[in-house]
Amino acid sequence: MARGRFITLEGGEGAGKSTQARRLAAAFAAAKLPVLATREPGGTPEAERVRALLLDPGLAWTPLAETLLHGAARAEHVARVIRPALDAGTHVICDRFADSTLAYQGYGLGGDHGAIVTLAGLIGLRPDLTLVLDLPPEESPARLAARGAGADRYERLGAAFFARVRDGFRAIAGAEPARCVLIPAADDETRIEARILDAVRARLGISL
Repeated sequence: MARGRFITLEGGEGAGKSTQARRLAAAFAAAKLPVLATREPGGTPEAERVRALLLDPGLAWTPLAETLLHGAARAEHVARVIRPALDAGTHVICDRFADSTLAYQGYGLGGDHGAIVTLAGLIGLRPDLTLVLDLPPEESPARLAARGAGADRYERLGAAFFARVRDGFRAIAGAEPARCVLIPAADDETRIEARILDAVRARLGISL
């Protein structure tokens, strides 16, 4: 049985990752391809509890503590959900993965990049394709406000933080062009989806 392909969507706050992950999963399903959509932090009951701790605006963590919490949630997610699905031939689409930890805790919060990369290596899984939704940070506040929900801890960190995170994602994409595709996210959702589908076809040879 052929191994499934692992696709991640990355980007800053309000970039539209969750929407595009759902659309991409729907395209796989419409093509009658086995697909699993999941998210980070989260994806298992244990990891979802860690997610609640990380997003709680009433809590404060050091960058190292945040990195380790993300790593713990990711270890559970990969072992219990992602890797078994890939081994069974199911394509996995994940809303955030290890690149978010480097962009947020590393570039955004000033955490130790080496420690973050080492932790990702311990998890031992790399995406086949990473779609980085690139949104100018000045557009994030309006998109977040349009959601109509209370801001989580990261969404409250402000424009300078959003800018550093964007710079981080762009640096990651620039350093690994064979894996990453930068997708302009300040556009209509349908046009963004079309660019994503084109990237999946071109990079992975999957007919959607």
